[in-house]
Amino acid sequence: MLIDKSDAESSIHIDFVPMADVLFNLLIFFLLATTIAQVEREMHVALPAASASAPISDALREITVNVEQDGHIIVAGRPMQADELGGLVADAVKQNAEQKVTVRGDRRTTYENVVRVLDVCKTNGVQEPYLDTVME
Repeated sequence: MLIDKSDAESSIHIDFVPMADVLFNLLIFFLLATTIAQVEREMHVALPAASASAPISDALREITVNVEQDGHIIVAGRPMQADELGGLVADAVKQNAEQKVTVRGDRRTTYENVVRVLDVCKTNGVQEPYLDTVME
């Protein structure tokens, strides 16, 4: 019996059209999902007033302390003295015992300025203040 090789190979057929359809549907789904999430974040919504209004995650918000080159302490764009920082940190620790504090020291400041801020944080109850760095 003579078998033609071309007949055996031509009977195997893989259809890539459904696979391409599924991939395009997934791509469109993820593009729309990320776009909607971003639009929702950027919406300007006029929220109603409440007597006890505050963000839900207020207790979990991280405090970022910047130490400038000359040793000045900046928190949320506001200059502070060490005792003010201590009061702010102590109040935050009272609300949340696991309060996170990140210290960002200018690379040109003396180490003493950064240690002073770390000491204020540790004295007022922060267990592990973080030192922020950048990767080069």
